[in-house]
Amino acid sequence: MSFENISVSVEGALATVTIERPAQLNALNHQTVSELSRALDDVAGEDGVRCVLLTGAGEKAFVAGADIGELRAAAGDADAARELASYGQEVFAKLETIGKPSVAMINGFALGGGLELALACTLRTASTTARVGLPEVSLGIIPGYGGTQRLSRIAGPGVAREWVLTGDMYGAAEAHRVGVVNRVFEPDELLDGTLKMIRSISSRGPIAVRLGMEAISRGQDLSLDAGQALEAEMFGKASTTEDMREGMTAFLEKRPPEFTGR
Repeated sequence: MSFENISVSVEGALATVTIERPAQLNALNHQTVSELSRALDDVAGEDGVRCVLLTGAGEKAFVAGADIGELRAAAGDADAARELASYGQEVFAKLETIGKPSVAMINGFALGGGLELALACTLRTASTTARVGLPEVSLGIIPGYGGTQRLSRIAGPGVAREWVLTGDMYGAAEAHRVGVVNRVFEPDELLDGTLKMIRSISSRGPIAVRLGMEAISRGQDLSLDAGQALEAEMFGKASTTEDMREGMTAFLEKRPPEFTGR
């Protein structure tokens, strides 16, 4: 596929999706979100891809937010604004349903829609210079691409209330402290550190990784008993795979496993 506002590259088991609007600090307009949707559909169909890396072009921003001009055009029209939010939510949700782990590498500002995009990913890494936040209330609106829901699930309702209601920006250290960011690296170590984590994930059984993500995602809204029943179901599915037999055999033979995703 050809795109104007994003780029997609595949190297081995890793697909890298980069938002390519550095002059606009990689702000998300409708075209960019639409291209991201098509890219994720494409990546989902690539059997050889085991992990997705999502980042922004340039050194200043991951994604600095949504396109304010497009948001302003929806002012006064509740239906248009609702449709705008719903479309963004639909696209971002693809990151949670493609069955492959995604890592947001936050290399600068991740604000508003940019942080919401990162929150939709499975994991997040950040540069020590990154700045994140949900500043929508300073514009008289609230997050609309899933931010109020995912932030509360990832960092808890107390953090979500503070971040959403103040609209303040936070550094990478604070984002890591509250669990929004998984790992923090110096700027010149961000890519290598992120890739090291991705290689670790990609070396594991892909079916097991997918089932583990599903158990966590579906289980967070269940009771403990129901969640454990779901876990047992996923455990049962994993135990019927060729990867399970390969993993156990490799362990006993003291060699690295060669998973095939079957």
